[in-house]
Amino acid sequence: MRGNMEMGTPVAAGSVTTGSKAGLFRTPISGGIQSATAINNLPHPALAVCNLMQQAKYGQLCTLMSRMHNRHEGYPFGSLVDFAPDPMGHPIFSLSPLAVHTRNLLVNSKCSLVVQIPGWTSLSNARVTIFGDAFPLAADQQEWAHQQFVAKHQQWAFKQLGNLYYYRMQNISDIYFIGGFGTVAWVDVKEYEASKPDKIAADSGEQNLKELNAIFSKPLKDSLSTEAEIDDAAFISIDSKGTDIRVRQGAQFNLQRISFEVEHDVQTLDDAKAALEKIINRYSRSKSQTRS
Repeated sequence: MRGNMEMGTPVAAGSVTTGSKAGLFRTPISGGIQSATAINNLPHPALAVCNLMQQAKYGQLCTLMSRMHNRHEGYPFGSLVDFAPDPMGHPIFSLSPLAVHTRNLLVNSKCSLVVQIPGWTSLSNARVTIFGDAFPLAADQQEWAHQQFVAKHQQWAFKQLGNLYYYRMQNISDIYFIGGFGTVAWVDVKEYEASKPDKIAADSGEQNLKELNAIFSKPLKDSLSTEAEIDDAAFISIDSKGTDIRVRQGAQFNLQRISFEVEHDVQTLDDAKAALEKIINRYSRSKSQTRS
């Protein structure tokens, strides 16, 4: 979620470089997890991982090739899968018994899941690797797992083929999170399991982003077009403290963050609208004063 696609001038530890507009952070910082989180008004890493797991629908499931694959035995095998986190944040998978990764798990349960925020594929994107052991759920837990998928994937989950079976990463051994802006952390598993995602991220997160883009994408693009013309600006993730936007200038893309700068955490779509209106109105006034 955080970062900039282009390499910039190194920044001293514990400091930050911002754009000309308050609340808009344009340049990554160095200086450790705590300074990055505090200075840029980011969620702490455990909560950031929770939000990421809520907003992303797909990830790379990495398993170890089993003996049945002959010369490939022991090599890591990555495949794109859909998933849904349960209330403790443990990923649940809907897997075909014919898939290579499913056969691998039945022989060796060790695996990892790599998840990144939707709408951005650069190395500056926020991403998390969750390590653990995945096992098929018992027959009496299949319906429960299906409901987790319905809550996450909505209508799509109702149309799944009948030969899919639900697996769960039953134990999480470790979590490695890269959030940009100097946020790189091994996250405590118990802290992650005890954390609850921000309401704005968990409740209809994708729909909220669609509505915010419909209302604010154009005025945001205009507000950002100061030193250079911006062709497109789109919200790709949101949390209680701010939102990440994908900015396009011609064929170049970068990722920027806007802090909501409100006294309380943003928890609802109406809260987010009010915070963004305040920010964009301030940008517009500043732009008008500059022109005059």
